[in-house]
Amino acid sequence: MRSRYCAFVRGDVAYLLRTWHPRTRPGTLEPDPGMRWTGLEILGVSGGSAFHTTGTVEFRASYRGGSLHERSRFERVDGAWVYVDGEFPA
Repeated sequence: MRSRYCAFVRGDVAYLLRTWHPRTRPGTLEPDPGMRWTGLEILGVSGGSAFHTTGTVEFRASYRGGSLHERSRFERVDGAWVYVDGEFPA
């Protein structure tokens, strides 16, 4: 999760697509050049250890003017953790 946040901060589209699950990965990704991320707070983690094939990370990513609260699902594909999808808790 932290590495994907850093990729969003840097606008590293190649890394974001590479760490996205093949079945949910978009064809293209165009980050907002005006977005200024200012911090990441991990709120909770479920699964995701060396013994798991799935995991969930709940986080709050702050940006200038607001924040994004998401519960992201990850799966292990060929030994690497990849982002599957997320939901936005109320």
